[in-house]
Amino acid sequence: MRYSEMFLPTVREVPSDAEVISHQLMIRAGMIRKLTSGIYSYLPLGYRVIRKLEQIIREEMNKAGAQEVFMSMVQPAELWQESGRWVHYGKELLRFHDRHDHEYCLGPTHEEVITSLVRNDIKTYRQLPRNLYQIQTKFRDEVRPRFGVMRCREFGMKDAYSFDADEAGAEKSYEKMFNAYNNIFRRCGLKFRPVEADSGSIGGKYSHEFMVMADSGEDAMAFCGKCSYAANLEKAEVVCPERKEIFEEDWSSLEEVHTPEVRTIEEVSDFLKVNPRNIVKTLIYNGDGKPYAVLIRGDKEINEIKVKNYLNVAELELASDDMISDVTGAPRGFAGPVNIKAPILIDYSVIDMVNFVTGANKEDYHFKNVNIGRDFKMEAFADFRVVTEQDQCPRCGGDIKIARGIEVGHVFKLGTKYSKAMKAVFLDKDGQEKIMIMGCYGIGIGRTVAAAIEQNNDENGIVWPMPLAPYQVIITPVNVNEISLKETAEFLYNSFITAGVEALFDDRDERAGVKFKDADLIGIPLRITVGRKDLANGNVELKIRKTGEVKSVSLDEIVKQVKEIIAQEFNFNIS
Repeated sequence: MRYSEMFLPTVREVPSDAEVISHQLMIRAGMIRKLTSGIYSYLPLGYRVIRKLEQIIREEMNKAGAQEVFMSMVQPAELWQESGRWVHYGKELLRFHDRHDHEYCLGPTHEEVITSLVRNDIKTYRQLPRNLYQIQTKFRDEVRPRFGVMRCREFGMKDAYSFDADEAGAEKSYEKMFNAYNNIFRRCGLKFRPVEADSGSIGGKYSHEFMVMADSGEDAMAFCGKCSYAANLEKAEVVCPERKEIFEEDWSSLEEVHTPEVRTIEEVSDFLKVNPRNIVKTLIYNGDGKPYAVLIRGDKEINEIKVKNYLNVAELELASDDMISDVTGAPRGFAGPVNIKAPILIDYSVIDMVNFVTGANKEDYHFKNVNIGRDFKMEAFADFRVVTEQDQCPRCGGDIKIARGIEVGHVFKLGTKYSKAMKAVFLDKDGQEKIMIMGCYGIGIGRTVAAAIEQNNDENGIVWPMPLAPYQVIITPVNVNEISLKETAEFLYNSFITAGVEALFDDRDERAGVKFKDADLIGIPLRITVGRKDLANGNVELKIRKTGEVKSVSLDEIVKQVKEIIAQEFNFNIS
C-alpha cells in the first residue's frame, strides 16, 4: 500500500480524554475514531490488525473442530425470558420495541440464540458433539464506557458454544477450546496467562480467563511462583488454616465500651489502642432480600463474589440503613455478631481469634473480648476474603504473587444452565431423552488488539508483534524528489509485494524525520530506509522496531533477510 493513498490520519498530540496508552496510541496512530460514548469506527490501519487477529482465531477454531456461523445481533425477548435472564441481566441489556410493539434486545452474548438454534435441529446423540462459533458485533450498555475499545459499548467478539451428550464429552470440548485459546494468544505474540475465574452472569460451574500481562490492566490476578496455579482476584482461593485448639480459660470477660462517633476500623483501632488484626468487622449484606452478617479480620478485605457464590443468591449488595437497623438495632458502623438477627458467616481470617473487638449493635458502643461459641454462634467458616501476597498457594503451598492483567478471553463450562431452561434435549442410544451439556468460549476482538498495544509500546509509539502488525515492513525513501532514491524504493516495494511480504511504501513528500516518527508511531516491525549514503554502496538501512537494531544490508539481500526475520517471528510465536 502507498502511504499517500492511505486513509491514515496520525495525530501528534495525546488526546485529552484518552486515559490508557492503548486508547491514546490507537487514536494517534489513526486506527480508530470515536463516534459517540463507547462506540468507535475502525480506520484502515486498525481494521487490518482486527482482520489479522480474526484470521488467527478462525484458523485455530477450525483446527479444533468448531464450525463458523453468523447469528443476529437483534434478539427476541422471548428467548431471554425462557432462560430467565431477561429480568436478571440488568441495565447493560439494551431493550427496545419494534413498530409492532414486540420486545427485543441488542445481544451482549448469544447463549439463548445458539441454544434455540441447536434445539430445533439436533435431535439424537448421533448429531453430537457440536461446536459452533461466530465473530460478530455485541452491545452492552456500559454505565461508564472507558479506556477506548478496552471497555466500550459496541464491540467485536468471537463467541463459540459447544454441545455434548455427557460430562466426559463436555470435558473434552472444554479442553479443546482451552488449548485453542492458548494457541491463539501465543500466535499473536502476547505474554498471557490462563487463570481460574468466576463465571459471573454467564453462569456455569467452571471457567478460565485468559489474561494478557500488563501493568495498566484493570484486573488483578494471583499466581504461584512455584507451580502453575493462577486465578483472578475474584476467584483466587485462600487456604483454610489448621485451626488451633482454643481453651475457654483464655477467654476474658465480655466488656462493653463507649465509643462515641467511632465507626471505621482505623477509628476503633486508634480509640481503643488495639491493632486492626484484633478487630473483627461485621458487614451486613442483602442477599436476595435476606440479611446476612459476614465477619472478617479488621486488616482484611471482603470478596463479595465469594460471599455471593457461597450463598448461591442472584443479587448481593451491602444492606441498606433500614435493614442494618432491623438486624442490629443500631445505625451503620456499630454492627457486631452478639445478639444479631441474621445468619453469621465467618471468614477463615477469624478462625483462631480470641478476645477480639466488634461492634456492640448499639450506637456509639463496641464490645471487647468477644469469643466465638460463647458470645455468638456461627453458621459456617469459609473463604470470604481477597487473597494477598502474604497468603500461600492453595495447590502447592508456594508463595502467592499478585500482578495486573487484561482479560481478553474467557472459557466456561456451562453445564445445563441454558439447555435445561430452554429444553435443548436429544435422544440417547436407548431412546431416552437427555439434556445437552454446554460450554461457551469468548474472545474480545478489539480488546485483544488494545491489550497487545498495552503490552507492546514505548515512548515513540506502538511496537507490534509481527503476527498482528498491519504491515510487516515500511519502505522509507528519505527524499522522494531524488530519482535514484524513489526508483530504488519503488523497486523494493514491488519486490516485497511479489515475495508475499506486506509492505507499506511511504511515498509522501515529507521530511525524513516526519516519516520516521510516523513509522515508529504506527509500529511497523521493520523499517527500510533508502538514503543517498547507503545507496552509493548498493545498500539500504534496515531497522528492527522492537530492538532498535540498525544495520546496512545490500539490495541483493534485503528481501531475503526480511523474509527470514518474518519467518523467525512467526515460528517463534507458533512453537
